[in-house]
Amino acid sequence: MSSSNWYIIFISLTAACGGFLFGFDTALISGALSPLIRYFGLEDSPVLQGWIVSSVVLGSVAGAILSGYLSDKLGRKNTLVLTAILFLVSAAGAALSYTFGVFILFRLVCGLAVGIAAMVSPLYLAEVSPSHIRGRMVALNQLTLTIGILLAYCSNLFIQRWMEDNELVAWRWMLGVAALPSLLFLGLLARVPESPRYLALQANRSAEAFMILEKLVGPCNAQLEMERISRLAEQRILPMRELVRPAFRKATWMALFLSIVSQLSGIDLVLHYGPVILERTGMSLGDALGSQLVFGIILVIFTTVAMWKIDTLGRRPLLLIGNLGIVISLIFIGYFLSAEGYTETGLLIAISFFVASFALSLGPAPWIIMAELFPSSIRGQAMALATFVLFGTNWLVAQLFPLSVHHLGERNTFWILAACALPTFWFVWKQLPETKGKLLDDSIN
Repeated sequence: MSSSNWYIIFISLTAACGGFLFGFDTALISGALSPLIRYFGLEDSPVLQGWIVSSVVLGSVAGAILSGYLSDKLGRKNTLVLTAILFLVSAAGAALSYTFGVFILFRLVCGLAVGIAAMVSPLYLAEVSPSHIRGRMVALNQLTLTIGILLAYCSNLFIQRWMEDNELVAWRWMLGVAALPSLLFLGLLARVPESPRYLALQANRSAEAFMILEKLVGPCNAQLEMERISRLAEQRILPMRELVRPAFRKATWMALFLSIVSQLSGIDLVLHYGPVILERTGMSLGDALGSQLVFGIILVIFTTVAMWKIDTLGRRPLLLIGNLGIVISLIFIGYFLSAEGYTETGLLIAISFFVASFALSLGPAPWIIMAELFPSSIRGQAMALATFVLFGTNWLVAQLFPLSVHHLGERNTFWILAACALPTFWFVWKQLPETKGKLLDDSIN
């Protein structure tokens, strides 16, 4: 393997640590949720229970809308450094909180880091990756996200077993452990370069961009790539309002649709509320966390499959296949959660099938497609808007889920989510173009 390939692998894995922390920090709450509800005395308050989960998502909304501005002003790399610091502060602060208000404050800070990382990590990966492997490299961010989720479940299960007789303290360890990968991410970022595409848009930094390209694609291809990418230096970075103009309106609609439906699938309900849902069916917290670990393994396996196939099969086929599995599994999850249909085995199989279907499609594909729909002059702002809408939808789903279960029941809640997934078939079939192999600055309009 050439030195340039090793270099791409190193910086891609480092950038993808943003996705890892996104998954790790958000998934830790699944194990801590039940102890937190008891610690703060929220058993009879579904609204405040929702805040424990949705506070991170609300912070993510703010982080997402700031991410485009930060990535364009500070640069992709410096923005990732900022997210590592925010992850570190939020982990320590949440673990040491003694009042509900302070806890929520630090979870909002965590959400701010998540919202920034969710946009900037795949953006950076898209801009440093050669076109023939770009899908895999951007999907790497989703893979590390799922690995982060899996390791969070492992950590939760270990701490729960270790501190089984003192669960009201265990949640502090569950959340505080996130400080360790945050420090590692911060250290690794010191050795990665700025995105050459970002540098090409800055005054008097083309030589720096060329030096980085030499390391990424080798000296033979660096000049050709630089000639193409240098043309972007003549373009100014466009403001977000340009996204509603005719030149970008179609791409904007597609990006926002993917952002919304990926969250209306209900994936975060399974990943974050999963142990609480399973506890309500009669499982112990330990057994529920064990089942959650299985879901995490399935998530990683099928994200790996998606990463392997997305540059050969394409984006659209994976979305169609995965969405079919999502609709079917949500219907069965609702049925198995009802009094007349409940079986523990059936419920676990249905949830497993749902997680696999999401990991194959609506997990990695939207982030890849969003990075491919827009040229460099507006890509940062476009992905910031799409990420903002994604987390806004996520926040609504996370906040309303306890209320929906309280008033409509779990069966009807999951059946509503199944109905929300149906329009995705029409969108992928009739509206979404295939972006496989497309040059990063080609237009779809």
